[in-house]
Amino acid sequence: MGIVPATSQQASTTGVIERLIAAADRPTGVRFVGPSIAPTDGDPFVSWAEIHDDARAVGAALQARGLVPGDHVAILGPTSRPLMTVIQGCWLAGLASMVLPLPMRMGSLDVFVQSTRDRIRHGDAELLLIDDLLAGFYAPAPGDPPMLPMTAVMPGAPGVPSAERLQIPVHDPERLVILQYTSGSTSEPKGVMIPDRVLTANMDASTAAAQLVVDDVMVSWLPLYHDMGLVGFLAIPMTTGTQLVQAAPQDFLAKPGAWMQWISDHRGTATAGPNFAWVLATRALGRMKDIDLSSLTLALSGAEPVDPVAVDAFVRAAAPFGFPAGGMFPAFGMAEVAIGGSFPPRHRGMVVDTVDRLVLERDRVAKPSVVGPHGEDIDVRQLPLLGRPVPGLEMKVVDPETYEPVDERHVGELLLRGTSVTPGYYKRPDATAALFHDGWLCTGDLAYVVDGELVLCGRIKDMIIVGGRNVFPEDIERAVGGLDGVRAGNVIAFGVEGYKGKETVVVVAEVRTADFDGVRAAIHHRTLDVCGLPPRDVMLVQPGSLPKTSSGKLQRARCREQYLDEELVLA
Repeated sequence: MGIVPATSQQASTTGVIERLIAAADRPTGVRFVGPSIAPTDGDPFVSWAEIHDDARAVGAALQARGLVPGDHVAILGPTSRPLMTVIQGCWLAGLASMVLPLPMRMGSLDVFVQSTRDRIRHGDAELLLIDDLLAGFYAPAPGDPPMLPMTAVMPGAPGVPSAERLQIPVHDPERLVILQYTSGSTSEPKGVMIPDRVLTANMDASTAAAQLVVDDVMVSWLPLYHDMGLVGFLAIPMTTGTQLVQAAPQDFLAKPGAWMQWISDHRGTATAGPNFAWVLATRALGRMKDIDLSSLTLALSGAEPVDPVAVDAFVRAAAPFGFPAGGMFPAFGMAEVAIGGSFPPRHRGMVVDTVDRLVLERDRVAKPSVVGPHGEDIDVRQLPLLGRPVPGLEMKVVDPETYEPVDERHVGELLLRGTSVTPGYYKRPDATAALFHDGWLCTGDLAYVVDGELVLCGRIKDMIIVGGRNVFPEDIERAVGGLDGVRAGNVIAFGVEGYKGKETVVVVAEVRTADFDGVRAAIHHRTLDVCGLPPRDVMLVQPGSLPKTSSGKLQRARCREQYLDEELVLA
């Protein structure tokens, strides 16, 4: 059966605050790198003890303003030492942090302001702490909580009490530590509630499953408003005293090769990024020399579907620089379990399951198959094995309609339960009720199990039903993304109602060529190869115009709306 039991994990009695205090005794800290956040005068290394001392003053300042344990604080600012300090200060005072996304594009400022206001109000924030540089972009409106610059609660600011004035609250495992708003939430915000017991359980489980040790050196450019950055690469090192090398997302995007350089310079052992980041790193490595990636033994790919072709390309490009192939770490996680869901064994590298694509689409069965001699057989699909559930989590795959467990290698919806699972969405009883079935969290992911390991196929809501087959949009998007003139990673496929109510396929692609007719014809034929039917429409759009979430994920539903409303920015 497609059921994988939880491995043992006892509930921790040590809360987040106790861990922050203990970690401050470690002789480690965070090293800020990159032009945006590395100091130009002074040492870029800041010990966890220094961060902790400053955070105690922040916590005392928030308490002095009348905030009490259980209150929520909205935080808006780019990656920086003050942002890290404010987050820890909230936690030390027993306050839930709501770290808000930054605008993806300057042209979307109106959308950014409205979505920010929706989150702040929905999350019942008592206070908005904002970076000084962003204060001019967000003007409080009637009904908004008070707004303060972050500097107003930092040590040395007028009226900020000493760190000794902080009143450490009594440990409460049910008190929220994080209110994590899911990517793309706007008119109907969904705030994932992460109480102390869930956060500590998942940090312990993820640390154990990834075999992280305090001697690891974690390297991150991930945004701190995303769960992978906030929990995986800030909360874990900050509560364990693990060395962290921290960069800003904008510095990575401006120069992807810098990521590899930071790992080389500081002997990084663990890092992470979504699939598109590994694609950018692969391209950058082709222009680099004199770097050493031999220390990198955990290169996690997650947050969006893992493309085995992209992973293989990175491994080949990084091998001349000493990167061990076993360092690749394709994993599954989601905000609703804090971060870590299932991890493969560390040092194993990526293992793929090669299956018959047509059988998978028609029968929802992952029938083993083989790739042709040139590795280009479009009749097979290669899917990475994402490991077993982290300790304390249990997973099963069920029929989405009956919720009955399906057999191994049969595709169904992935369900989770255990110590890392959120109690639900804040003030959204409707969404919380829809999230659970009989005590199990319904992920909305299509998956199957092989020898106890998880394999993901796609999202239920994104499935395209064409000619009686369940076509996965990722297959079309990856096939089209490899064509000349198409911007890889910037293709969206979705279904729309066609003749006699039958669903047809639309492909929208960002292009970087003037040969529109040629690239449109190539997309038409490649889509026909993948799904057996020609696309109803091939829409070529300008670079940077496809809708994305705050964490950079493509938004298929929003793109479909833009197509139907004729709002796409055509090339």
